[in-house]
Amino acid sequence: QVQLVESGGGLVQAGGSLRLSCAASGRIVSTYVIGWFRQAPGEEREIVAAIKWSGTTTYYEDSVKGRFTVSRDNAKNTVYLQMNSLKPEDTAVYYCALDQVNTGVTTSAKWYDYWGQGTQVTVSS
Repeated sequence: QVQLVESGGGLVQAGGSLRLSCAASGRIVSTYVIGWFRQAPGEEREIVAAIKWSGTTTYYEDSVKGRFTVSRDNAKNTVYLQMNSLKPEDTAVYYCALDQVNTGVTTSAKWYDYWGQGTQVTVSS
């Protein structure tokens, strides 16, 4: 069993930064993938970034490229999402999730088996 706990959300002005953390407990294998998803009211959940636990592969959705950075600290079993130059359209509940099946990064939420509780990110204009 794996548990994921997000933290770091909050309210920030446009142009500001936030760093989200996803602390994982349980057995984590280097081939696992951690994805960061977000869901705004009335919208579908979408992936914004992902990283293989080994660190060899990362993925970014086009709208966050150059602004968001995903990283991991294996010693702390934690994955981070550094979000810079935030925009009001980044407002959503952000979730981290674990895919333990696929060896490459997948973007569909259906492949992710474990999910955190979510953390709210609100960007004011």
